Amino acid sequence: MSKQELKLTEEMFLPAEDNYKEAEKIARPSISYWADVWRRLLENKLAMLGLIVIIILVIMAIIGPHLNGYSYYEQDFTKKNLRPNAEHWFGTDSAGRDLFTRSWYGARISLFIGVMAALIDFIIGVTYGGISAIKGGRVDNAMMRIAEILYSIPYLLVVILVMIVMEKGIWPIIIALSITGWIQMARLVRGQVLQLKEQEFVQASNAMGGKMGWILRKHMIPNTLGPILVNITLSVPTAIFAEATLSFLGLGVQAPQASWGTLVNDSLGSIHVGHFYQLFIPAILISLTMLAFNVFGDGLRDALDPRLRE
Repeated sequence: MSKQELKLTEEMFLPAEDNYKEAEKIARPSISYWADVWRRLLENKLAMLGLIVIIILVIMAIIGPHLNGYSYYEQDFTKKNLRPNAEHWFGTDSAGRDLFTRSWYGARISLFIGVMAALIDFIIGVTYGGISAIKGGRVDNAMMRIAEILYSIPYLLVVILVMIVMEKGIWPIIIALSITGWIQMARLVRGQVLQLKEQEFVQASNAMGGKMGWILRKHMIPNTLGPILVNITLSVPTAIFAEATLSFLGLGVQAPQASWGTLVNDSLGSIHVGHFYQLFIPAILISLTMLAFNVFGDGLRDALDPRLRE
């Protein structure tokens, strides 16, 4: 087989085109961390469903008690134990009070207690855990031993003992839930800060004369914000369930106020006469709230994980 002769032409020796600008052009627009978190959260359908349910519950807790014109404390014994109907959408209880109004008024109290307890746990836990990790040494050892001693006491037992000593009401419940509720947050923050304090940017800030509070506020807390937010979303349903347990035991909010726990407690006497709806309605609302916060917290944890960022 004969080889074809290679013919050299002038086109072979033309200079390359000056297209370096196209080569360095960014094909994908830059996106911030929080914008990427929101994008990934939107892609998680289950987490968004949980967020939508939480928003609906909050809206109904605000406007629900005013929708059908009944008050949460007004009694009418001529209408007691009515099943759900066009006038009373969730029926009435043994005292003739409208359960639709009382259920959403109870949502207002239960959600407020859950959010405030989680917020107090956040403030105390972040401060305590951050100081413990930054100080280190004997201070860290002493602070964590105190936290471990408190954590070894059963949580519900502490809450019940505090509620027996204090007067019954919304704020005593919040205080009782927060006495040991902050410990888990403190341990989480301490572990995160211990990892971050060895990073170069923290050591550089310390070498330049940065004070402990400034380093904690500017460097430590922002870098631990992801796990902290997830812990908060999971602390809210825990506090709501604890409040429902206290109200069920008679240690929660007192009449005429109502929470989901008091509604469950009030409905126990009506189960034996066939009024199951009085128990199912608050029980379903409690379960739905806990499920919504948990699935949203799981989705938020995945969205905030930088290792899953594409």
